Amino acid sequence: MGRVWIDKQTPEVFRAMTDVVAVVRERAAAAGVDRDLLELVNLRVSQINGCETCLDTHWRSGLAAGLTPQRMALLPAWRDSALYDDRERAALGLAEAVTRTAGTHLDDDAYAAVRGDLTDDEVSVLVWAAITINAFNRVSILSAHPVPERDADGRVVRRRAS
Repeated sequence: MGRVWIDKQTPEVFRAMTDVVAVVRERAAAAGVDRDLLELVNLRVSQINGCETCLDTHWRSGLAAGLTPQRMALLPAWRDSALYDDRERAALGLAEAVTRTAGTHLDDDAYAAVRGDLTDDEVSVLVWAAITINAFNRVSILSAHPVPERDADGRVVRRRAS
């Protein structure tokens, strides 16, 4: 028996979640947080949570936002890679801290590490971005949303039944 797709079963809740994301994006733009940085956060949180649906979605969104495949592919090594600047590292560290709260909570050291690189407005919207993608990850994982195979151009590959 398949799982309940909670986004389809209770679409009002899912629409409310997407409305929150729209507000986060608006506030991010107002705070000077570019879409590419939001997509790095979305991808990193989705990597940590193992959400293939959100990884697929935000890989394509990342490309549309101007991220290179290299920067997205090397995201798990963000701490050691010269491809990410201090501001991006601060945002990614914050996103990881928000995502990995079990048993640790957001400790003062993790929070203090971002304060020199991000404004209060940037911290706020990046935390909200991490919170919302964590929620979407759980919706997709718990609903077992399938991810279609894509070709090199991002088009869905339709396989013939054998």
